[in-house]
Amino acid sequence: MAIRLHAPDVPASLDREYKDLDFAVPKKGAGDTDKLLRDAGYEPHVSFNAMHARERALFFDDHHGRQVDIFIESFRMCHQIPLSDRFHGDAPTVPLAELLLTKLQIIELNEKDVRDTVLLLHGHPVDEHDDDAVNAAQVARLCANDWGLWRTITANLERCRTHLDDYELEQPDRDRIHTRFDELLGRIEEEPKSRSWKLRAKVGERKRWYELPEEVSQ
Repeated sequence: MAIRLHAPDVPASLDREYKDLDFAVPKKGAGDTDKLLRDAGYEPHVSFNAMHARERALFFDDHHGRQVDIFIESFRMCHQIPLSDRFHGDAPTVPLAELLLTKLQIIELNEKDVRDTVLLLHGHPVDEHDDDAVNAAQVARLCANDWGLWRTITANLERCRTHLDDYELEQPDRDRIHTRFDELLGRIEEEPKSRSWKLRAKVGERKRWYELPEEVSQ
């Protein structure tokens, strides 16, 4: 939904329905968030929230069939995306770089994640700042410090690029998005890699480099 909020226009082929909402909060805001959702009619997933109290919480509004997922300080699924230093004032969402990473960190990328990634790059340039742009410097910095994140993000960028022709878009739009994929991949590759990245790269895919998110049921 955050990506949709940032979309200046949405081609019909990139539009979709949204079935749940994810929110990110700083650690000091977790208690207030819990109270806000309870007051709004949401019930907490008691056992899940107790087990993941420091990083994540789930709430459900059964009457309306709604689900809310709260991420505390960071977004952690297949990979961990730090957020504590990325809450910018009155911005309605986390920066576009982090929105992109929350999509691309999924090890088994599905069609809606590809669609959202294409929509994000349809409407926003790749640059070195957060001002209505995908901050390639931020993406590259995180990938340069974590080989596993680099492996997943670059593979999924390539995968999304190969599926771009699945969507009905004007040729100038298609060309522009292709260029943005290339720019982002190039920026990630040129970023100097950390010592820990290089050591982990020697192990490569012989060891699993991602987490498997817990399946949650009410």
